[in-house]
Amino acid sequence: MPRRSVITGTGSALPPGVVTNQDLAGRLDTSDEWIVERTGIHQRRIAAPEVKTSDLAVEAAEKAMAAAGVTAADIDLIVVATATPDDTFPATATRVQAKLGVRRGAAFDIAAVCSGFVYALTVADALLKSGGHSRALVIGAELFSRILDWEDRTTAVLFGDGAGAVVLEARDAGDRGILAARLHADGRHADLLYVDGGPGSTGTVGKLRMKGREVFRHAVANLSSVVGEVLEDAGLAPADVDWLVPHQANARILEATARKLNLPIERVVMTVGSHANTSAASVPLALDAAVTDGRIQVGDICLLEAMGGGFTWGAVLLRF
Repeated sequence: MPRRSVITGTGSALPPGVVTNQDLAGRLDTSDEWIVERTGIHQRRIAAPEVKTSDLAVEAAEKAMAAAGVTAADIDLIVVATATPDDTFPATATRVQAKLGVRRGAAFDIAAVCSGFVYALTVADALLKSGGHSRALVIGAELFSRILDWEDRTTAVLFGDGAGAVVLEARDAGDRGILAARLHADGRHADLLYVDGGPGSTGTVGKLRMKGREVFRHAVANLSSVVGEVLEDAGLAPADVDWLVPHQANARILEATARKLNLPIERVVMTVGSHANTSAASVPLALDAAVTDGRIQVGDICLLEAMGGGFTWGAVLLRF
């Protein structure tokens, strides 16, 4: 009987430090009204200097494992999506593995920026369905505050820190689980959203740079397209979707994507107002928020989608 990957637990981690738009207005030439009107963001969480990406990843993972009722001995795959790893190497996933006490299986990182969690979920799904692994932790974790230019008002106001995680379990085919997934990339647009340096061959320290207007245009078109692909693959229509769980980049992008799909905004999980853009962490953070508050119930059709620097983009359709 074919296997299907089922989310059995979710978890999240947010640093306690809250930075409001008013706080930023005291440092930058901006205002709360300007930020809210253009992005929908009211505040973001910023981690203390001693906190590492793996710390948030572990906290989110532990909550997801508790929700799923599993222990470290039950996990045999860890995939961490991050653009802000603890170190150049080893992979942050191996740091998470050690801190959790997981002693078997594989652990590795995926770098697809804001699309990272969707990429990681798709890869983990393929590995579970192959039969080589049985239960995975899939984590999106970011400390984007470490790569921001805090003097650039066009980017500093957009991002925050956080982590989200799910336990993904291989089960014999049934109603629940991942129904379809599609991934894309187009490196021709790398100069529209990138970090101008960093660990690796450049040997420099980089900061995030973005051409927001162009990114917005590509995001709406690419996300609408890939969402259509996974719906077609699964033989479903937008009306069948109970919840759209999108990357939380900008409220205007979320609203535009919902309009293209003819989805009422009430069926879109939006956390960008309180979390800002947490890159690879944003989709699992939004998913956990909607599971925790009871909006997402077992059996609901959920559509996860994201686009990030690269460009990379993708979508996962699942029955929760």
